[in-house]
Amino acid sequence: MNVDEIQACIPHRPPFLWLDKVTEISEDKIVATKHLSSDLPVFQGHYPDFPVFPGVLQCEACFQAGAVLIAKQLTVDDAQVPVVTRQNNTQFRRLIRPGETIKLEVELKERLANAFYLKGRVCVGGKVTARLEFVCTVTEVERATP
Repeated sequence: MNVDEIQACIPHRPPFLWLDKVTEISEDKIVATKHLSSDLPVFQGHYPDFPVFPGVLQCEACFQAGAVLIAKQLTVDDAQVPVVTRQNNTQFRRLIRPGETIKLEVELKERLANAFYLKGRVCVGGKVTARLEFVCTVTEVERATP
């Protein structure tokens, strides 16, 4: 899947879209990548003298990959959006620097009604940078009234 196909599945858009490409997707697993260009604004402000990709954005990238996986399982319309409701057992193992490409692997471990229990992993060059477990639910979008 390319960026346009990803954006057809989830509401995230640049500059907060953390997926460039989905390289593998099945009923219970997704693999995606994101190249972290050194000119990303996040690197200007997150330790400017030693830029590091924030751990919270590693988690967000996994959440977005999980949302694509959920969207492919369901017929999610414009009135629905997957949201994270829980995060557990998060571990950060290695710093991610500008110019690196992250690989995201998210597996669906269990589904209970509208709750999706997922396990994610972020890697760079075959080395794990983060692991996490999280739960997403599909919720109705509340549109602001003018």
